[in-house]
Amino acid sequence: MQIAGHGISPTGPLLLIAGPCVIESEGHALKTAAQIADIAAKLGIFTIYKSSFDKANRTSAQSARGPGIDEGLRILARVRDETGLPVLTDVHECWQVKPTAEAVDVLQIPAFLSRQTDLIVAAAASGKSVNIKKGQFMSPGEACKAAEKAQSAATGDAAITLCERGSSFGYQNLVVDMRGLALMRQAGAPIIFDASHAVQLPGGMGTQSGGNREHIPILARAAVAAGVAGVFIETHPDPAKAQSDSATVWPLDQLEALVADLIHIDVLVKERGMLAKDQFGDSALRRKESAAKT
Repeated sequence: MQIAGHGISPTGPLLLIAGPCVIESEGHALKTAAQIADIAAKLGIFTIYKSSFDKANRTSAQSARGPGIDEGLRILARVRDETGLPVLTDVHECWQVKPTAEAVDVLQIPAFLSRQTDLIVAAAASGKSVNIKKGQFMSPGEACKAAEKAQSAATGDAAITLCERGSSFGYQNLVVDMRGLALMRQAGAPIIFDASHAVQLPGGMGTQSGGNREHIPILARAAVAAGVAGVFIETHPDPAKAQSDSATVWPLDQLEALVADLIHIDVLVKERGMLAKDQFGDSALRRKESAAKT
C-alpha cells in the first residue's frame, strides 16, 4: 500500500499526519506547511499535511467552518506544489469526492460519517488513499467493517488506513482503549492514531469542543509503543487563536520534539520485532502477505 509513492505498512517507519484543523487562510496554510516540511526533512519522517476545507460537524452554527471546497482545494494544491508534502482533507458528501481526489493525495472520512457506506465506497473507488476515522461510537470490530467497505472498492495500491481517535465515555468525554489498536489491525489496514482528537472534550465548552492538549504526548507515546503505522497530530502556530479545536491542537513550536520522541519509540518497537509478537498484528500481517502472494 502506498500514499504518494511512499509505502505504508504496519511494520514500516512511522508516518506523520500534521496540520491545522481547518484552512484559515492561504498565507497561514503555506507558512504552517513550510514549517512542518522543515521538521519532516530534519527528522527524516514521511509526512502528510492535513487541513479541512470545511468543518461540517461543528458544535455551533456560529463556528468557523473554513473557506469551502473550491478555495480550500486550490490552497491545498498550492501547499502540495510549494512544499512537496502530500496533502489530506475530509470529504463529507459523495459529490465532493471527484474534485477533491483531483487536488489531494488522501481522502479522509470524518468520524461521524464512518458508517456512511456510499461515501466510503466512493472515496475508495477514486483511486486515492483513504483514511477512515473510527467513530467515537464504534467498536474496533465495527471499524474493521468500515475498512472492508473501502477495501472492496479500492483499486491499485492506494492505502486504506483506519484511524483511532477515542471512544465516547459518557457525555463530553473520550477515552482511548489501546487494545483497540491491536484489534483493528485484524482488518489488514495500517492503523493511524489521532493524538489530538483523542484528548477532545466534545462540546465541552458549550458552543465548541474543549480538550486537554497536555495529554497528547502520553497517548501518542503509548500508541506508538503499541505498534501503529502513523500518528495524526493537529498543530497550529498559535493554538489559542486556532479557528477550530483550539483546545487540542499541538503548538507547532513543540512538534519537532514530540515527533522525535515518537520516532525513537517506533524504531525500538519495530526493529526489535515487538509487533510480530502481538497475535493480532501478526495474524493480520500474515493474512495480508498471504493474499499478496496469491
